[in-house]
Amino acid sequence: MKARFARLAATLWLFLSAALAHAEEARVPAGPPETVRVAMTTEMGTITLDLDAGRAPVTTANFLRYVDAKRFDGIVFYRVMRLAWGEQPNGLIQAGIQGNPQRAFPPIAHEPTNVTGIMHKAGAISMARFAPGTATGDFSILLSDIPGLDANPDAPDADAAAGFAAFGHVVDGMDVVHRIYDVPLSPTKGEGFLKGQMIEDQVKILTVRRVALPPSDPGP
Repeated sequence: MKARFARLAATLWLFLSAALAHAEEARVPAGPPETVRVAMTTEMGTITLDLDAGRAPVTTANFLRYVDAKRFDGIVFYRVMRLAWGEQPNGLIQAGIQGNPQRAFPPIAHEPTNVTGIMHKAGAISMARFAPGTATGDFSILLSDIPGLDANPDAPDADAAAGFAAFGHVVDGMDVVHRIYDVPLSPTKGEGFLKGQMIEDQVKILTVRRVALPPSDPGP
């Protein structure tokens, strides 16, 4: 009798433990969504971007850290790179904190395109950097496909092998991107290869904020 009672008590305890664990698990909040949408409001209009937290978690988390700390508020688009070849417009626009130590968070690990699968297509947003692993709070938005920014592991040059880290794309506001691309450039600002690419009257970013994604279509 006592042995049967002990077995019954043990079974009941296991059942209660499992139920409590399940309830505790249910109270744990869900992780971040795979896609995070942000609205970048500029002097020329709003650019809406979807960031890929699933495939580029480090780069997306870094960008969102700046967003949530409001460290992108008041920065500027300062550079336009115009490529003379291919279908026009061909190139990118660039914005960011420009090394301001009061805005900068520590550099992040590099997430190359051959790992993430997020390629440098028209509308992509990509981190600006010096060497791989130095990206902080500067980024580019592409007007066209620029495969030369993708990782090329077979390249003899380490920088080209690493490429740049794309981590999302524009879902609305490419007309604003085009307007920024078309602004006058300074013939004297900038040094080295940047000379002639710097915007004469920089375009201010007013705010960058997370916004809700539209409800998903449940299907038929």
